[in-house]
Amino acid sequence: MTDARILLQAHLLAVVWLLLAGNLVAQTTDISVHDPVVIKQGDTYHLYCTGRGIGHFSSTDLENWEEAPPVFAEKPGWTDSVVPEFRNHIWAPDVLFHDGRYYLYYSVSAFGKNTSAIGVATTASLHPDDDNYGWTDHGIVIQSQPNRDLWNAIDPNIVFNDEGTPWMSFGSFWNGLKLVKLDPSLIKIAEPQEWHTIARREREFELADSDPGNAALEAPFIFRKEGWYYQFLSWDLCCRGENSTYKVVVGRSRDVEGPYFDRAGKNLFHGGGTLVIQGNKNYYGAGHCSVYTFDGEDRMFLHAYDAADRGRSKLKVRTIRWTDDGWPMVQPLE
Repeated sequence: MTDARILLQAHLLAVVWLLLAGNLVAQTTDISVHDPVVIKQGDTYHLYCTGRGIGHFSSTDLENWEEAPPVFAEKPGWTDSVVPEFRNHIWAPDVLFHDGRYYLYYSVSAFGKNTSAIGVATTASLHPDDDNYGWTDHGIVIQSQPNRDLWNAIDPNIVFNDEGTPWMSFGSFWNGLKLVKLDPSLIKIAEPQEWHTIARREREFELADSDPGNAALEAPFIFRKEGWYYQFLSWDLCCRGENSTYKVVVGRSRDVEGPYFDRAGKNLFHGGGTLVIQGNKNYYGAGHCSVYTFDGEDRMFLHAYDAADRGRSKLKVRTIRWTDDGWPMVQPLE
């Protein structure tokens, strides 16, 4: 997709969003987070994000957030076997509730390498003051290694299909984003294994297998709505302050396994993706989103790099409106 087409698409989406949304004002906050995911227990929202031991915030209104203790005060014991001398800076979690327990998936990785693994921990409660609060780590779900795998085991997201089968999407760069079936226990891959590539961009052929390459995409999040599976994903570069170029695109499928197509009919496996939100003069880039229905409203949580605050990543919350033909739109960053 050319820069001109991206800009035109963003402008058209902004106009349509305003027509649909009327006087609705998007919620914003000013906490500094990366890669936010959110879940509600009782009347409290819990946000987890990249950070030392996995960052944790709580809120009752999605606007005022209070920082809570991290998930892991000490790094999980297995992490040094993946990343030597790992410093407990854990990336890109995903959280869900299933059969009476909360599951938190998380990424352990070296920057710019697919020296990575996805782990999972569980607890009966998310409230640190509850007697039954306490995370039990179950170790590695999946691991990637340089020169062995052309995929990267980071950025997990769990989705259940219509039959209740759990699937984990994940990945970044290399040869695209993956989807793998999970065991009903949710703590390991199902056997026999079943894998799919659900999004990819063109990668230069001559690059070494250990090189992440220039096919910049990551952070899949699959959201079910009205018979569709919507795959939200991030294109281009994160984590670079004023040089960040992050943006969110989307495709959809009637089957969780894909194929996923964008609004123009292009397969995400062949580089398709309809623009949802991107940076502007106030925010250098915006991406790594999660999407939920809370209190009857579909909402998107993401981070954006604040130009007025030295490119620090800030939490942004957007209400999603849907076109008549079922495509998501959000208000542009102000």
